[in-house]
Amino acid sequence: MSEVTVSQDNFAEIFDVSRETMGRLEAYAALLIKWNPKINLVAKSTITDVWHRHMADSAQLWALTPADVSTWVDIGSGAGFPGLVIGAIAAEKSPDMKITLVESDRRKSIFLQTAARKMGIAVEVITKRIEQLEPQNADILSARALSSLPQLLEFAEKHRNENGICLFPKGARVDSELTEASSCWHMAYETIPSMTDRDAVILRIGEFKRV
Repeated sequence: MSEVTVSQDNFAEIFDVSRETMGRLEAYAALLIKWNPKINLVAKSTITDVWHRHMADSAQLWALTPADVSTWVDIGSGAGFPGLVIGAIAAEKSPDMKITLVESDRRKSIFLQTAARKMGIAVEVITKRIEQLEPQNADILSARALSSLPQLLEFAEKHRNENGICLFPKGARVDSELTEASSCWHMAYETIPSMTDRDAVILRIGEFKRV
């Protein structure tokens, strides 16, 4: 998908979601704006552009989801990107999918639980450090702005199932992260241009193993 400017007005058309899904995302956006000054969920400078910078940046991952996915685990969920956005879309398009959000910060975890209730979506929120988490056996493992690629693959080795995929949005440093990771890991991956930032990509990683 080529780069576009996404707003609240064109989001539903671009991502082919229903009015009900938009209502869920609008409730989420309102809560994010309310809570952000208290617990710094996202950078203050991005709040006015939340639909492009955060909602769309997260929603674009849905198009990369295989048809047979039943479990999606989002690690380091923070403010809920992409986990809560994926949860809202899944409620409409794949209601049997289990969505799990992992966040160690208790205040952010409370925000995630509160937002999910306001949105009327069923997601599991686990308040734990990823290193202490029992294996999740995820069909899809996602992480946005959490850590470097070598560290993410360490997490994925434990929490993604052997046939699953990883979806990791990455910025301008992606090439150096791939070079760093290649010294420790063999990866089958593709880089997909982000629709929200010309300098960003989504890493879609299939099989990988330690060198």
